Parts: sequence; structure tokens; C-alpha cells
Amino acid sequence: MNDDTFVPRSRGADRTAVLGVVVPIPEPWSQLFVDWRAKVGDPQANSVPPHVTLLPPTEVPRSHRPAITAHLAEVAANHPPFDMHLSGTGTFAPVSAVVFVAVARGIGNCELIANDVRRGPLARSLSYPYHPHVTVAHDVPGDMLDLAYSGLSDLSAEFRVEHFTEFEQAPDGSWVVAREYPLTG
Repeated sequence: MNDDTFVPRSRGADRTAVLGVVVPIPEPWSQLFVDWRAKVGDPQANSVPPHVTLLPPTEVPRSHRPAITAHLAEVAANHPPFDMHLSGTGTFAPVSAVVFVAVARGIGNCELIANDVRRGPLARSLSYPYHPHVTVAHDVPGDMLDLAYSGLSDLSAEFRVEHFTEFEQAPDGSWVVAREYPLTG
């Protein structure tokens, strides 16, 4: 249950980009999640910054970038900043080998923003129902999934979400910030 994986690009990849839109996790929590992903052997520990996904990796024509920028700016202008509370762990097993930190507060905000992001030039369906979360272990051995699940079960992180971020996937699979959109609604 994780759409945050590397997206193989289609033919004509020079004419397309792979974008993702996320709520970034601030410090000190961000580094904590990177460290945990590395500790359990997650291969995406250093290439996927900790986040709550609003739009999973999506291939788009580069010619649509101006419309996408305008669309995301409009979405951000229609949503106010909100408080997020991450608390405890969950898993998508047996459907998917993923352990995550749960969004305890801010779920509804993420759902509303994600629904608006996935309209217009970024309209797309999802492989799984939308469930805001922060992945901390993905495609690692079972004992490492258990370690992440138990090791972060008491986590509690609270912070204010004042923007969302558009990322573009680099050819090596890493993610580079394209733009940040302040929530001003």
C-alpha cells in the first residue's frame, strides 16, 4: 500500500517528468525517520525524504508544467495551514511490506488537499485508497519491519504544516524539490 516507489518512465522520457506532491516532515523528526529507514535497511532511506504523500509519483508531460504550477498554487491558496500530529506505528501487511508512522491529527486536511491536488492537470486514480502516513520501512525483511514497528510505536511528533512541496524525480531515482506552495487559504 505504498505508491511512493520509483516510477519507470515511458519512451520519450526527455519530454516527461515524474512529480510527487508531499507534506514534508520537519526536523528533528525528518532525520529521525531517515535514520530509522537506514537502520532497518530500507533502500530508499537516503533517496526519499520523509513525508506524507499528497500525490504519488506521477509521470506528466513537461509541456504541462506551467498548468501544473498554476493548479498547485491555486490548491495551496484554498487551504489553510494546519497542525499535524504523528503518533504510533501501523502496517499495510499482508497487502504490502510497509511499516509507517500514523497521522493522528491532520488526516482530514491531508485528504482534502490530496483530493484537490489530484484534479485538473494532475487527475489520476490511485492503486490503493488514500491513507496519509509516513513510511519508515518498505520492502525489508520481516524482522526489520518488526523492529521499525516496535521501535517507533511510542513516537509522538507535533508540528504546524504551512506548505506542501512538489518534488521531481531525478534519473537516479532521488527526489529534488521543484517548488514549495504556502498554504494561505
